[in-house]
Amino acid sequence: MRKPAGVRHPPGGAAMIKQAEESYEGPRLEDRVRALWEERRAYEATKERRKGGERFYFVDGPPYTTGDVHVGTARNKIIKDTILRWRRMEGYDVWDQPGYDMHGLPIELLVERSLGLKNKRQIETEIGVGAFVERCRAFALERLARMTEQFRNLGVWMDWANPYMTITNGYIESAWWTLRQAHEKGLLVRSKRSLEWCPRCETPVAGYEIEYWDERDPSIFVVFPLLGKAEGLLVWTTTPWTLPANLAVAVNPGFTYAKVRYRGGGDPETLWIVEDNVDAVMHQAGIHDYEIVARAPGEDLIGLGYRHPLEEEVPVQRGLGGGWVHKVLPSDTVTKEFTGLVHTAPGHGPEDFEIGLKHDLRPLSPIDEGGRFTEEGGKYAGLSTTSANEAILQDLRKRGALLHRGEIVHRYGHCWRCDTPILYRTTDQWFIKVTAVKDRMLAEVKRVRWTPEWAGSAREYDWVLNARDWTVSRQRYWGIPLPIWECPEGHRTVVGSASELKGSEGYEEGMDLHRPWVDAVRLRCEGCGGAMSRVPDVLDVWFDSAVASWASLGYPVRKDLFEAWWPSPWIVEAHDQTRGWFYSQLGAGVVAFDRCPYDSVLMHGWVWPSEGEAFSKSRGGSLTPDDVSREYGMDALRFYELKAAPPWDDFAFHREEVRNAHRTLNILWNVHRFATLYMALDRFDPASPFSEDEARPEDGWILSRLQALVGDVTQGLRSHELHKAARALDDFVAGDLSRWYVRLIRDRISPEAEGPKKLGAYRVLHDVLLSLARLFAPFCPFLAEALYQDLGGALPTVHMEDWPTPDAARRQDALEMKMSRARAFVEEVARLRQARGHKLRWPVRKIVAAPKDEITKVALEELLPILLDQANAKAIEILAPEELWPELKPALRPIPAVIGARYKSLLPEILTSLERASAGAVRKGIEEGAYEIQVKGQPVQITSEMVTFGEAPPEGYAQGATDDVTVYVDFTRTAAIEAEGYAREVVRRVQQMRKELGLSVEDRIDVQILCGKRLRGLLDDWRDIIKRATRTGRLSLVERRPKGALVKEWDLEGDRVVISLRKRE
Repeated sequence: MRKPAGVRHPPGGAAMIKQAEESYEGPRLEDRVRALWEERRAYEATKERRKGGERFYFVDGPPYTTGDVHVGTARNKIIKDTILRWRRMEGYDVWDQPGYDMHGLPIELLVERSLGLKNKRQIETEIGVGAFVERCRAFALERLARMTEQFRNLGVWMDWANPYMTITNGYIESAWWTLRQAHEKGLLVRSKRSLEWCPRCETPVAGYEIEYWDERDPSIFVVFPLLGKAEGLLVWTTTPWTLPANLAVAVNPGFTYAKVRYRGGGDPETLWIVEDNVDAVMHQAGIHDYEIVARAPGEDLIGLGYRHPLEEEVPVQRGLGGGWVHKVLPSDTVTKEFTGLVHTAPGHGPEDFEIGLKHDLRPLSPIDEGGRFTEEGGKYAGLSTTSANEAILQDLRKRGALLHRGEIVHRYGHCWRCDTPILYRTTDQWFIKVTAVKDRMLAEVKRVRWTPEWAGSAREYDWVLNARDWTVSRQRYWGIPLPIWECPEGHRTVVGSASELKGSEGYEEGMDLHRPWVDAVRLRCEGCGGAMSRVPDVLDVWFDSAVASWASLGYPVRKDLFEAWWPSPWIVEAHDQTRGWFYSQLGAGVVAFDRCPYDSVLMHGWVWPSEGEAFSKSRGGSLTPDDVSREYGMDALRFYELKAAPPWDDFAFHREEVRNAHRTLNILWNVHRFATLYMALDRFDPASPFSEDEARPEDGWILSRLQALVGDVTQGLRSHELHKAARALDDFVAGDLSRWYVRLIRDRISPEAEGPKKLGAYRVLHDVLLSLARLFAPFCPFLAEALYQDLGGALPTVHMEDWPTPDAARRQDALEMKMSRARAFVEEVARLRQARGHKLRWPVRKIVAAPKDEITKVALEELLPILLDQANAKAIEILAPEELWPELKPALRPIPAVIGARYKSLLPEILTSLERASAGAVRKGIEEGAYEIQVKGQPVQITSEMVTFGEAPPEGYAQGATDDVTVYVDFTRTAAIEAEGYAREVVRRVQQMRKELGLSVEDRIDVQILCGKRLRGLLDDWRDIIKRATRTGRLSLVERRPKGALVKEWDLEGDRVVISLRKRE
């Protein structure tokens, strides 16, 4: 093939551009890119290139190693990978160590299930703690390996060879050191509190570990008889099982209470209820005959004593006395809900517990670890709380204390892992006194930059403001052991590292610091010389991840790493972490270092299945990235999840939207294929000298749009508005590049084109595609790599490239404005074509453009060659602003609603008559008073409000308008128009047949066409153009059915045509 003039070739004629594969097949392309990365050690090379740059310390919020990665988990890692890839390209030395949360109930319960265990006791009696812990470790490591592979397949670049794992001794020691800091600052205490408790897991659960959904529970009104009075207090509760632990009834001193006398069974028949709810309560209880006999402020009820309604069934109640036991006490927390008198059991709820502390009430809590009544529960000993409910209700009914029994559906808390309804139980636990450092935590929340802003100022701030002390102890097995040793005399030591255990009984150098091995270590008490045993609890699993930012650096052993990298400038996790990891890190950081360990946060939303239930590893059956990528590839999934919604919003996952994202990537690939096909054939050298002064308007325009794109994408990344960045890329590829620029330059880079025009198009298109490879690199790393390699990128991987910056010298706002108006002009003509059924391949004879201002007129004039080509018009006449096209004719437009209001029965005939009337005659008649016509023998007067007047183009024209120009398109078909239209139809069919035969662009062909005499005559004058457009050597218009390698029959605008095609040898 000859070398087109003006195109520079690399030395020796070696091609620098590689011809892209014909079609974009995501999965296959991504496999090739993974192999390339592996071969070139692309990740390691990229890391090495950025050494010495400004440090960017990223802390990965560790996922639980409990199951497969689903598309919701994928969103988290996609966001992280996008930002980290961008930061590397900006020159940062990025710390990108991944992390895994490998302790805790999530793993314990899955292992229990695999072993067929039903409860906690079986772990010790049937399996043994050591064997159970080893099974948990093996499970966590196996899931870690699987999740790592899934994250790698997703295209996530992190230091997968060196993840931080919360189960290593070094990590455990960092957690121990942190707890010792709390101890030394007086913030670690052991205390009895009423806490959320899971009876199945037999351990406390944190408030942020509780999941809520609707439950159906009893809704009962219970009478508490007042001592020495034929009256009672009416309380309402949904937890009858807490009544055996009742010690008081609370009222609000500021409310007015009513003494209500009613007729019915039971003793007494006079009850105290908050006045505002008397009618509602009586109605719900089914009592209609009642009256208010007295009123009193709540403060007058304070101190009244009552008899516990279950004192016979729960003997411990008879032994309690003194102080505020079984009395009415004040509380401002009481609301007017239901009766306005609150059953108070300090052993079964944090609010009741606080009231009990204030009034010196023992927190009676006759419930054991498994949620069954202890001996203090009297008659109900051994029953679960659920079973006891029914027994208690029966006993209340027998004693006449149950005024009403109903049901209520309300949101109730459940264990986050086993779904068991939680209960409140008073127990001894270890706490970090968050309340003592709350003010400092709130100040840090204000200092940190949050995206979105309300994630910090509202959600996180409110959570911290209402935070209680942190329960850090758990009565489980697979977790970081609490580093607290105690002796029988009550002396205590908190260990901060394994080195402090050296020389102690049971300690071996390098031993596993988990249970049960660390349980065997005995320390010598410095206070009394006795043996100290470890407290058997493990740490709350949230404490594991809370220390991640320094534990992953090996602090306090590796102080050098800590001082070089800590704290983290940015972290990202889902919105549930405002009460989870964001909160736990904040608390631990303030305790250990008096500051938050991160400076900014992106809070992202969840991904929901389209039917509306959250993806959940713990519940199984989730959609994995691999499920999606088999069809579309990982890049399509990544691009979809990044542009689907603002990062902080939830969105429902739809496969068809992944298909749409794939469509955009496919468009980019098609442009890339189009470009590299011809560049490779011409052996184009991107280093060819080229002056942008020689560029055509479309070249300057696309380069200007490219600078805007670079700015938009960069700003989207900086502001963490990743959806805006991804959508900008989407719009540019599908709109500016594919639907406009490529259309404008297609003829300039055809095989037959040559000279500076072709070189300029190559240079600009190469520049644009190489820039897109860089811009897409954080978002779609596989596709970006493939583009970069085909385009002859200078570095081993696109991810080693520097991030592009906008070139102000290339921005041409005026040109962009003009091109925008030109595009609108072309699109409006296309709309009119579609309405007329006039294909784009068929030219139109003429277009008249009436611009609304001088700017638009200049734009159309300067870009006239583009308008002629893209509108496929033989001529375009551009009028001056305000100039009226003289070919316009007056037009009459009836207003049916107005005419019908006066002449309803005659409306169709009137409209028909007006269609035939002269607009000028009607206008003249109205000016003289009215235009009169005869309809069905009746006179009809047309007045000014019945019609409007305008202008209409001549016959054969269609009229349309944009915001800036009115267009008139002449769709008249002449012989010349038909000849060109048919020729273009033939070219399209021949090109399609070339593709079916698998011919290359360079292959030449011979073509025979069988058609009617009229069509032969029209095509004859277009032979040379058809031959050039289709790379045809011999074109024959025949009268008999032709033969060839491929013969096909076509319908061209109603004419039957047979085309044969064969490759020229």
